[in-house]
Amino acid sequence: MNPVTAPWVRTRLRAAPGAAVALAVLVALTACLAAAFPRALDRYTDAGLRQSVERAPVDESGILVTAGPDLDAGVAHTEESVRPERLAELYRSTLDTVGRPLVIDEKRSSYGVRTTEPLPSPDRWLPRPDGLPAEMLLAAPHGLADHARLRSGRLPEVTGGEASVRTAEVQAAVTEETARILHIEVGSVIHLPGSHGLTVRVTGIVVPHEADSPYWSVVSLLRTPSLRRMPGPMGVSNPSYWVGGLLLAPEAAPALLGATTTVRYWHLAPDPDALHSRDVDALASAVASLESGPGLERLHATISPLTDVATGLDAAFTAYEGLRGDIGPLVLVAASGAGTVAVVVLLLAGGLATDRRRAELALLRARGASVRGMAGRLLAETAVVAVPAGALGLGAALLALPGARLLPALWAAGAVTAVACLALPLRAVAAHHAVRIHAVQIHDGRRDTASPRASRRRTVAELTVVVLALGAVELLRRRGTADGAGGLVAMAPVLVGVVAALVLVRLYPLPLRALARPARRLRGAVGPLALARAGRTSASTVLPLLALLTAFTVAAFGGSVLSGVTDARDRAALISVGADGRVEAETALPAGLTGRLGQAPGVRKVTEVGLDYRARTADGRQSLPLAAVDPGDYAALAGRTRLGAFPAGELSRPDGAEDAEDAVLPALASPTVAERFGDGAFQVRLADGGFATLRIVAVRDRTPAVYGDDFLVVDRAGLPAAATRPNVLLLTGDGDGLDAGAVRQAADGAGTVHLRSEERGRFVDSPLQSGAERVYTTAVAAGAGYAALALLLSLASAAPERAALLARLRTMGLTRAQGRRLLVLESLPQALPAALGGVLTGWAAVRLLSPGIDLTTIAVSSTASPAGRAELSADPWSLAVPAVAVLVLTVGVAALEAWWSGRRGAVAELRAGDAR
Repeated sequence: MNPVTAPWVRTRLRAAPGAAVALAVLVALTACLAAAFPRALDRYTDAGLRQSVERAPVDESGILVTAGPDLDAGVAHTEESVRPERLAELYRSTLDTVGRPLVIDEKRSSYGVRTTEPLPSPDRWLPRPDGLPAEMLLAAPHGLADHARLRSGRLPEVTGGEASVRTAEVQAAVTEETARILHIEVGSVIHLPGSHGLTVRVTGIVVPHEADSPYWSVVSLLRTPSLRRMPGPMGVSNPSYWVGGLLLAPEAAPALLGATTTVRYWHLAPDPDALHSRDVDALASAVASLESGPGLERLHATISPLTDVATGLDAAFTAYEGLRGDIGPLVLVAASGAGTVAVVVLLLAGGLATDRRRAELALLRARGASVRGMAGRLLAETAVVAVPAGALGLGAALLALPGARLLPALWAAGAVTAVACLALPLRAVAAHHAVRIHAVQIHDGRRDTASPRASRRRTVAELTVVVLALGAVELLRRRGTADGAGGLVAMAPVLVGVVAALVLVRLYPLPLRALARPARRLRGAVGPLALARAGRTSASTVLPLLALLTAFTVAAFGGSVLSGVTDARDRAALISVGADGRVEAETALPAGLTGRLGQAPGVRKVTEVGLDYRARTADGRQSLPLAAVDPGDYAALAGRTRLGAFPAGELSRPDGAEDAEDAVLPALASPTVAERFGDGAFQVRLADGGFATLRIVAVRDRTPAVYGDDFLVVDRAGLPAAATRPNVLLLTGDGDGLDAGAVRQAADGAGTVHLRSEERGRFVDSPLQSGAERVYTTAVAAGAGYAALALLLSLASAAPERAALLARLRTMGLTRAQGRRLLVLESLPQALPAALGGVLTGWAAVRLLSPGIDLTTIAVSSTASPAGRAELSADPWSLAVPAVAVLVLTVGVAALEAWWSGRRGAVAELRAGDAR
């Protein structure tokens, strides 16, 4: 056979332009989604790492290298060790010591010399709140002009030659805030005692460019003065004093040596743009090297043997790795499911093309075409369409998601393109490996029936899939989705769907064939004919069912994950607030506040609570938060929120106890309090000094008024009026949520306002969480779209045969309505088992895998939640919607096909010699 030539490709593309365009669109869309996944993963994981570093305290989000002056070679050498030239040289050496991939942002880094302790100033014109002298911290930082704007005066300089240990007067600048608080002006003179005494003349006032940058925040005294208190006994008002900072010229650093103990420092701020999640292990190694490894040894050799390195980056990296390790495997589960459905659809498209060209390929083989030559021709004509489409999809992903790695996206798009290119040739080779002369005859037998028994290879393959699925489910239930659980565990939901599809393919024709015999007794031919045709199946049914049930499983699992995350956040926010809204104050709230809040938009009910946090046991050793409530209103609130619901009558004050001072009040308690006091009467000391005698009659884990493990709830009618005035108001919304602005306006500053909706938003504080949710949503949507496409391809593959059947039957008297019913009834026996099997498979997958799935981290960004462990449970909507969509789509396509076939007429469908 001749080599592949261009005329063949052009001829095939011109013969079927619609199929070529459809394949190009499918490949472009799939390649775009495949390339977008690793780039989206890179983007949100990198953002999570950067946020983890940025949220660390400023003095911990960088690397602080400190060392004292060199004291081994005389005064001149010591002075030289703190001069700007030597500090700059050591700064460059320190930068070279930092190992990759940790990159230092030199614009945000700083170095210089400062005193270790502030010096008291005897100047009485400086503020003295309690008569104690103000203290000043002196620093000679590098690059002051680059990090501050001069508001008045000029920057400090060194006059009269080089500064030395014996320099008695230096110039300094102060920040605008320091000047305002400490009443410093340009020209002010500050005297500081020390070994030689030092006079500081203020020459300028500066305004920091970025007050929260590391340059100003590592030693915040240089930016903002601090009011400190003298150490003393607890509960005593100890005297306070001001501590501020003075900024000297870098050349004046030797003068600090004569005042007090000084230290050289180099603060290295990491470049946020160079922090990538894929490098987190290497980043941790680089930091560890500087803290206690080869990097520290090099610093000891170049700076000083007493050089110290302090950083909090290692803790930030560890916290990030823990969060990523909990969320990452869940994302892999979603990606594997959507990817499997996409691959099945690509294979289905190749199989459809092979079936459509079955006679053509058989004719080529009968006329002497080799298997290699035929596969080459098919590969060439497919690659001409798929390769540009894959490149287009890759380009779209690169444009939509910039700032991520190219290679993983390139591999993903290349894999999709390769599958699309190879699906048709490989399927054709498998189907036409042997030359079959009878396959090109006009009447080649029926193709809508299954072989009497499955091949051994198919049976072995199916049993292998079953074993893999069982192993994946068992591993997931035992080990969970811990980082490093492996790809087999991530494929567990997909394997469950695959096994269900294989079982359904083998079983669903059996009951249909059994029903076909009694259906023959029915009047009319539509019902028996539809059942008879639906009961015949072939191998081409496997891939559509595989795509459908895998998509069902992915949709059910992904939808249940998203629903579980939402429910966990709602529950955690509800437990934290106690209701839809909460207004709380330390003292009693105004009397009219309850009415104003009740009239605010969205507020349906306001429940008053007198919450005494200072209530204690009778001996005064332990605190017991005591909530005084109206039993009826509070019981209704607890029932609505499902936070420790109880019958209102359990807390009602006993009859006849109105005038008894020693009446025993029934109380609702937490388990820890109930365990401590048992079921006997006990006394509680109230905040006003009075006592209340209580007996625990109900135990609940939670209650709306108090968040914590210790609480007591009693009827406020049994307590003194002074102890029951409400200081907490719990708001119940009308279902549409509370209007935050209206509630705060009604509260009018009388108390602190907490809203459930705002508290819920605080649980989503990491890009890892939001990114994982977006991936899950996209995976569910993509899986649903590919499932619909698989269903359409499956229906399209049999469309010509059904159209010819309708045409023949219409020549025998079948009406259009009967034809429409025939196609609908023929499609329902396949669609109904697929829908019901999908619901059952999705439910079973969630139930089987839920013990190994913990949604707590993705829901609240920590391993501990106020609502406890967030477990995976089946979401009814995620199960029902895909099933209904499949049925609606199947019936709609069948009805549309019947309508279109009726418009074309029988003559257009039937031709002499047509084997359909």
